[in-house]
Amino acid sequence: MSEVDGIGMTSQRSRNRLVDSLREMGIKSEKVLEVIRTVPRHLFVDEALASRAYENTALPIGYGQTISQPYTVALMTEALCDSGSMKKVLEIGSGCGYQTAVLAQVSRLVFSVERVKGLFAKTDQRLRALKILNTRLKHGDGFEGWAANARYDAILVAAAPVSLPSKLIEQLSLGGRLVIPVGRSGKQELRMYVKTSNGVVEKCLESVSFVPLLDGLR
Repeated sequence: MSEVDGIGMTSQRSRNRLVDSLREMGIKSEKVLEVIRTVPRHLFVDEALASRAYENTALPIGYGQTISQPYTVALMTEALCDSGSMKKVLEIGSGCGYQTAVLAQVSRLVFSVERVKGLFAKTDQRLRALKILNTRLKHGDGFEGWAANARYDAILVAAAPVSLPSKLIEQLSLGGRLVIPVGRSGKQELRMYVKTSNGVVEKCLESVSFVPLLDGLR
């Protein structure tokens, strides 16, 4: 049995229970549910927390950051997958790399930006070790996006700014979508913005709770 397969609380049975729970909560995309079933979330958290990896809960990953709860990862991924092309995707906030790994299963190429250098280094190494090779990571400021590789079919932001970062909208292709939590702690909404020839269309998905999106490097 490999490390990826897991045992006990990290086994396939635990993953199946999580997927059943997400389906009951309203996740409809079988493609996304299958990705959640197969990506080994227990390898993206500290070993001491591995037994809780397939609970539908956020967990600490150090540096004051968290790995998002699986429902939120599935919801954001589903919103992007169901609304258009996923050939080239930008992620803001690599964190421990779990959302990056999920996106890598539904996209041709994922670019990901992380402002915390320690997390960036660990995550880059972890994704390579897992042979997830269609990802490109950068230590950078998420508010700036990654202009050198624009324009993106989809952008996913895994931390919450108080207001919409305009540079991310600029880096979308026509028809591109941005899924992002917006607002102060306790009053955040998950929103999707679609870039059209007539401007940007906004849709509120649901209330959420994320760590704040901070500028600068750390």
